[in-house]
Amino acid sequence: MTDGPHKGLLDLRVLGDFQVGRDGVLVDLPPSRKTRALLAYLAVTGRPHQRERLCEIFWDIPDDPRGALRWSLSKIRQVLGDDECALSADRNSVALKVETDYARLLPLVKADLSSRPTEELEAVLASIRGDFLADLSIERCFGYEAWRKSIASEVEIVELGILRELVERLAGEPRRALPLAQRLHRLLPEDKSLAGEIRALEDKVRAAAAQPAGRSAQPVATGAAQAQSPSPSPARSQTPAQDPGRAVHFCRALDGTRLAYATTGSGPPILRAAHWMSHLTFDWDSPIWRHWMAELSRHNELVRYDERCNGLSQREVVDVSFETMVSDLECVVEAAGLDRFTLLGLSQSCAVSIAYAVRHPEKLSGMILYGGYVKGWRLRGDAGEIATREAAATLMRESWGKSNSMFRHAFCSMFIPGATHEHFAWMDDLMKRTVSPDDAWRLQNAFSVIDVSDLLEKVRVPTLVLHAREDNVAPVESSRTMAAGIPGARFFELESQNHIMLEGEPAFEEFIAHVRAFVAETAGS
Repeated sequence: MTDGPHKGLLDLRVLGDFQVGRDGVLVDLPPSRKTRALLAYLAVTGRPHQRERLCEIFWDIPDDPRGALRWSLSKIRQVLGDDECALSADRNSVALKVETDYARLLPLVKADLSSRPTEELEAVLASIRGDFLADLSIERCFGYEAWRKSIASEVEIVELGILRELVERLAGEPRRALPLAQRLHRLLPEDKSLAGEIRALEDKVRAAAAQPAGRSAQPVATGAAQAQSPSPSPARSQTPAQDPGRAVHFCRALDGTRLAYATTGSGPPILRAAHWMSHLTFDWDSPIWRHWMAELSRHNELVRYDERCNGLSQREVVDVSFETMVSDLECVVEAAGLDRFTLLGLSQSCAVSIAYAVRHPEKLSGMILYGGYVKGWRLRGDAGEIATREAAATLMRESWGKSNSMFRHAFCSMFIPGATHEHFAWMDDLMKRTVSPDDAWRLQNAFSVIDVSDLLEKVRVPTLVLHAREDNVAPVESSRTMAAGIPGARFFELESQNHIMLEGEPAFEEFIAHVRAFVAETAGS
């Protein structure tokens, strides 16, 4: 064990297998797993615990819990040695004050990592040797296990956030960034864009190594878009390391699902509720979505998150129900620290936004709904639409991920009839990168049975409803019904046939103008 930052003091390491060291030398630990777990629990929590509660957490009633606790505390005193005074125990409570590597990580749990020094992030990252207390799982100690798994999830979120921040920050130093990107990819194997970033970094490292001494390597394109894209992306004004749109944060849903979110811009906050086929970093390179983010964050703080099963959020999760989607939105609001904001719903997330608005009107200054629907396609009662959608769902599961892109092109034509060849190429890549065939199929089935008809009259926040007149994905009548049912809602039709409006088309400019006017009017209310 190497010398820690507090030489001479006892140092407990819990970010991996449990270790205790002093002056760089590992200390022998008691063979009892529960005693070691108790030591770790007391050290990490760092607060007094009632003896009765400790007995409940670690020992079964038929045993002698108090006797077992006394025996374990005697063994812990032996481990502490000269630091025995760090353990305070009386007839009622027990507390331990000892330095841990988790304590050095804790300030980063809800911090803005982009503002932290690189040296601090690298030091904390180096201290994470594996899962939290990886060797101290105790099956029958349910209270302890719930605590251990909760902290483990917290540590994983910090590790992911630090890695993503450092990979982007160090993009100009490929030798430093490459091992970090590889480590991030091991944690996020489903993120195909990371594989592209790694290949680009490897190319830069090889190019630098091939240069004769004293000569600098020629610049090599970096980023997933240059490495994998079917067509080149336009030049960006900022490098990925400088681009705040690339700074991704992570949080956990109530069921433990990892959710990725990002924040750009400044001003009155807008939260874009998640829709499917999004990828927080890849979207910035895509002509499908980049103009949306650029314009929405030009005068506002824009918060986005990838829906479960999409982008950088966790894939292949069991629950994709409507209720869970609403709960995920609630978790992102809390993680992002939003007190009052404008909620923007797109497509199926309009219904999610409506449900959130009914539950949390105090959080919203206003709500904007674009291209949405009150009822999913199975419940709208159109036999032709149902037959078409069911056929598309079957093809989706069978053809989504195959090299032949004919189905994906047909699918793209439905969403963006006005697409150019460049848009088709990017949309094809977007579909493959953001969601798996099976997840796409499951999400479409979940969207088909959405119904917020009973919630419309309960909305009590200012609402703006917008819809493209010739939208082939969600009929404009859906938004008319939505606006008619929400008290005081304003409704505007936009002259477009695209469900995802393209950069440069007048309808998109009109959309942005409506959004800015509405936010300016309601943000102070």
